[in-house]
Amino acid sequence: MSQALLDLLRSNSDHASRFQSRFDDVQDSQRPDAVTVCCSDSRVLQDHIWGNDEPGRIFTCGNIGNRVVQRTESGDVVSGDVLYPVEHTETDTIIVVGHTGCGAVTATYDALTGESAEPAGIDHCLELLKPHLESGVELLPSDVNRTEAINRLVEYNVDRQVEFLIESDDVPQDVEVVGVVYDFQDAYSGRRGEVHVINVGGETAVDALRDDHPDIESRIERLWEY
Repeated sequence: MSQALLDLLRSNSDHASRFQSRFDDVQDSQRPDAVTVCCSDSRVLQDHIWGNDEPGRIFTCGNIGNRVVQRTESGDVVSGDVLYPVEHTETDTIIVVGHTGCGAVTATYDALTGESAEPAGIDHCLELLKPHLESGVELLPSDVNRTEAINRLVEYNVDRQVEFLIESDDVPQDVEVVGVVYDFQDAYSGRRGEVHVINVGGETAVDALRDDHPDIESRIERLWEY
């Protein structure tokens, strides 16, 4: 048995000891305040980035590229992972969480600008991202370096995922949809590990967002206003 698994099981024992009574109110049902759609990158600690240790508070979804799109025989729809808490637990806030240096965005960028060879499962995920990032690649200024291009496309991808949610008939209009970027590469002006709000309900202009949301003004920042 791997040492990694043994270490994880040991940590779980500590977790179980601390959380013995923390599930009393949510053993039979859940009413999470928000559903988050994060990239499954190991550097993005989905609950920890919000300081959350409360069972039942956040419904967490994770996949490479923080995608909200699921492909079906009848076309692209909002992923059931994202839609479930909205449909069944009265969750009225969806947060799409991108992150700096996203590997899925990088791989999609490479596929759109050159060649890439990925296993079928990864290629399927990239194919879901390509239609949403292709126009963003075309908009990139010619003088940006690779790192800047990727981080701009991270924002662009978050915007497109938010847009897909807003335009879907499956997401009620009273559900708030927000797009953020988690930064651990010093791309933004804040601290490492800080979440930067880049999109609220489809609005992406920084000045407008700051005017509309003065309570989070310091968290509103974009690298790219295209």
